[in-house]
Amino acid sequence: MSIFRRIFKIGEAEANSAINKLEDPVKMSEQAIRDLKLNLSQALESLAEVKAIGIRTRRETKTYQQQSADYEKKAMLLLQRAQQGQLDPNEADRLATEALNKKEHAAQQAARNQAEIQKYDTMTANLEAKVNDLRSQISTWENELKTLQARAKVSTATKKLNKQMAGIDSSSTVAMLERMKTKVEEEEALAQSYGEIAAAPKSVDDEIDKALGSGTPAGSDQLAALKAKMNIQ
Repeated sequence: MSIFRRIFKIGEAEANSAINKLEDPVKMSEQAIRDLKLNLSQALESLAEVKAIGIRTRRETKTYQQQSADYEKKAMLLLQRAQQGQLDPNEADRLATEALNKKEHAAQQAARNQAEIQKYDTMTANLEAKVNDLRSQISTWENELKTLQARAKVSTATKKLNKQMAGIDSSSTVAMLERMKTKVEEEEALAQSYGEIAAAPKSVDDEIDKALGSGTPAGSDQLAALKAKMNIQ
């Protein structure tokens, strides 16, 4: 293989690879259905034309067959009139011969048309088979397209979800949660610390009173002191 053929093959392979990446199964199926429908339209048009020719040929054949029968009758009538003395025998023979020639020509035309009719019938059968096959293919592709569309939606949603999941860094998420946990624990410890500070004695007297268990008299002691002051028993 020459260097140029090798280069061409490499380029061809790369081009096919690029095309494969660009191919969309759904769009390709839609285009295939459009192509099949176009083929079906053309096949139906051809079928209609062949059928029309067949119909016209059958009519012409019947006309030729009728003409052949009519010319034979005319020839017989000419000979009968010659026998009856109504027509010169020589003239009757001449005209009867012309009539028979026309009869034969019409019969030959009818025979040729009959052969054409058989040919058109064969063409019609072939075209009808092609039309039915195309209709079947279109139905199959349309069902396939529905399946592909459903699968495409699922694959797109799955790809999107997987892409989102792939973008999540589990290690960084765990680290973030650990940092949040540490921060909460620090806040809780700080709150407890402030609570302990608030409960601590504020001065030396407070510390002494706390140690002796004394401090502001209770409500009952205050009442007794007030009654003694007022000389109330």
